Amino acid sequence: MESRAVLVTGASRGIGRAVARRFAAGGDRVAIHHRDSAELAERLRADLPGDGHVVVRADLADPDAVRAAVDEAAARLGGLDVLVNNAGVFGPADPPHPVFETTYEQWQQRWRQIVDTNLLGAANAAWCAAQHMRGRGGRIVNVSSRGAFRGEPGNPAYGASKAGMNAMGQSLAVALAPYGIAVATVAPGFVETDMTNEHLKSPRGAAVRAQSPFDRVAQPEEIAAAVHWLAAPEAEWASGTIVDLNGASYLRS
Repeated sequence: MESRAVLVTGASRGIGRAVARRFAAGGDRVAIHHRDSAELAERLRADLPGDGHVVVRADLADPDAVRAAVDEAAARLGGLDVLVNNAGVFGPADPPHPVFETTYEQWQQRWRQIVDTNLLGAANAAWCAAQHMRGRGGRIVNVSSRGAFRGEPGNPAYGASKAGMNAMGQSLAVALAPYGIAVATVAPGFVETDMTNEHLKSPRGAAVRAQSPFDRVAQPEEIAAAVHWLAAPEAEWASGTIVDLNGASYLRS
């Protein structure tokens, strides 16, 4: 398979880093996106196998910055074949917002912050990437969450943003298929990353692991393997799908 041009958002750490490594290991050229992790992004770029990898920066909540980053990635990689919408906010740095423990002002702020990044940022990145894929085909893979299905009572904006991402991916799968662009989504459960380490190290870590009958959480590389396959040429017929990657910790009916 020829080398492809791949943009991975939120690629400086966690799942995004594993995804970038997986594509680079397969011979692809990767654009590593970050928001404020320039050192980590550059370190990853230098560590990736192969040549031609680049780093781009953008706050995904800023539509103009998203367009500039996607266009820069396409220009520096010589086009764009794959977009992985991985970046998102939810973790120790992003406080929860349960209904009765949050002021109305805090409630609005958290919803805007999360939806602007997780959903609108991903939607804008997909629109921008599609402009470069038109006429050559491509793949868009979104990283959602099991929280879109089971709910996130302490972080409802997060669950809603991921549910919106699922619906967006399915809509785009239908809209972009005539142009040879396939769109699919993965919905992980708990993954051992910087975002979840505080939960896993806390006293409730054992309970989190016990949610799966395997009595563990996922490794980023397991998610990256699924993303890599969904972006493959032979995975076109999976367009529109949402793949649950939660170790049987939550089963949809």
